[in-house]
Amino acid sequence: MDIVPDQHRSGIIRRIVGDVPSSLVAVLLGTFTLRFSTGLTGGLLVNYLKDLPIHGGPVVEPYVVGVYAALFYSAELVMSTPFGLISDRYGHHRVMQLGPLFGLVAVVVTFFTTHLVLLGGTRILEGLSTAASVPSILGFVAVVTAGDELLRGRAAARFEGATLAGLGAGIVAAGLIWHVIGPFGFLINTAIYALSFAIYRFGVPAEPGETESRRASHPGMRRYGTILRTSHVWLLAPTWIAINAALGLWTTNAIFQLLRPLKPDPKFADQLLMGKFTSVAISVGLAAGLIVFFLGLAFWGERFRRYRRTTIILFGVLGGAVVVAAAALINHSEGLPDIVRVVESLVVVAGLFVLAGATPAALGMLADVSESFPSDRGAIMGLYSVFLALGQIGGSLLGGFASEMRGIDGILVATLVLLAVALIPLRRLRAVEHLIGGPIEGMVAPG
Repeated sequence: MDIVPDQHRSGIIRRIVGDVPSSLVAVLLGTFTLRFSTGLTGGLLVNYLKDLPIHGGPVVEPYVVGVYAALFYSAELVMSTPFGLISDRYGHHRVMQLGPLFGLVAVVVTFFTTHLVLLGGTRILEGLSTAASVPSILGFVAVVTAGDELLRGRAAARFEGATLAGLGAGIVAAGLIWHVIGPFGFLINTAIYALSFAIYRFGVPAEPGETESRRASHPGMRRYGTILRTSHVWLLAPTWIAINAALGLWTTNAIFQLLRPLKPDPKFADQLLMGKFTSVAISVGLAAGLIVFFLGLAFWGERFRRYRRTTIILFGVLGGAVVVAAAALINHSEGLPDIVRVVESLVVVAGLFVLAGATPAALGMLADVSESFPSDRGAIMGLYSVFLALGQIGGSLLGGFASEMRGIDGILVATLVLLAVALIPLRRLRAVEHLIGGPIEGMVAPG
């Protein structure tokens, strides 16, 4: 496996991924295509649920959307740790190939049913797709970037960039694809899942040090329990879970509320953003937001040597609060001059740019934790999915009830509360940040 940047890479690709090893480029490309498929499925499903009566199904209430999101993240939460342990034992490059296969089955079933229980089952399959792929991918990234802080910062930022760009591009494409071919978009997605599988199968090599003896000697859950009791990872957990919960409010519930309904709800008539947009308009807005966020990821990923991880997370949380405040003003700007909304939108853009730094900083800190457990990187990095899932489950359920009560205003208030919660443990985390990644007394390598 190459561990040095490919100097012959084309200019366009080098500008996108920077100076990272070619093996990481393959992992990032596979991450993008896999997350594109996940975003496309999710975006198509929101439109499908909105129009389900037209396709012979029942009317779908907002809380059902929240439950489906919770099912997705519950599967990710429960299975990320087992898949992380399996990847440590059998090889990260092998286990990441399972993700696209779960997703492919999910979209085929979705196309052929309008039954709410079966559709819930497809969300579980999509959650398994993420649970299998993310811990193994991040374990691989942690191995390749060990000992190189700048490369780790770039890799963490580009992983988040590939993840969010893929999810966002998939959601953006979903609105356009639904407008043109409707549910047949689910079948198109099978080809993209197949592409992801091919990238992982043929583009990602075995990592250095992978041996048969490692598979035979890895003690599995026993050691994982010891790691959780002795590492600093739980100091990071509350902040990261709260941030993910805040983001989770917007991944499904907000889009569902922004979409123009078949029958508008008069109790939300005072909210400018509530139910006023077509799927195409939402796709365009998401595309613009993702460009800003992606630029923010690239910027903050280059700042790992200059700023502490907790400093970047703090900036991100404050940037998120600015986004919420400006969005609230836009939501109640009916009758004001257009120039006012333009200024408020620019504030949203600035806040979004700063918010982008929080996720790669938290991911970089988790990779730092894995330095204390070089034989257990998949298990440690699997906590990324655990924290993400806990946050997204809480955020999705909270968003479903908040939007039911107060529409977009409810989502904005809930987001602000979660961001405030994220700040509470950050000071304690900052006090021990210098200890993260160091040797842990009493811990020895397996075998």
